[in-house]
Amino acid sequence: NINCPNCKMIFEIEPGYFYAAMYVSYAMSILEGGFFCLLTYLTTNNAESPWLYTAVIIIGLLIISPINFRYSRVLLLFWLSPKVHYHPELDK
Repeated sequence: NINCPNCKMIFEIEPGYFYAAMYVSYAMSILEGGFFCLLTYLTTNNAESPWLYTAVIIIGLLIISPINFRYSRVLLLFWLSPKVHYHPELDK
């Protein structure tokens, strides 16, 4: 729907929202990459192979990227939702 059927509020999201979601996704990827690095170290005890860590991080982030794509926007909405207020006079 373009507008709310009850109150006629416009549902259009401003373009800056998607740029901010990109930064949230980047932060999530950094944290997940650190998790994959720690997990690789704990399971293999091999601290000398940078190619092993690189491969695990890249493959792990590629597998988890659809989840990041969705939940970066969800986390951003939780951050923005207290700041979004309905002003019916602006819908006219």
